[in-house]
Amino acid sequence: MTLQIKVPNMACSACGDTITKAVKTVDPTATVQADPKTKIVLVDTNADETVIKEAITTAGYSVT
Repeated sequence: MTLQIKVPNMACSACGDTITKAVKTVDPTATVQADPKTKIVLVDTNADETVIKEAITTAGYSVT
């Protein structure tokens, strides 16, 4: 399943790397595309949406 998650406080590509690492801690097989310009993170995962959002939040980012 592909999730589209808005991360308003993602400011740069390093933020995208941090978010990618956070998602991969809960689903190592996930494919993550983070775009700091649009503040959108696309996650192709088998994990539950809540788990993915919690991982991003734990990494220090807000999700909407």
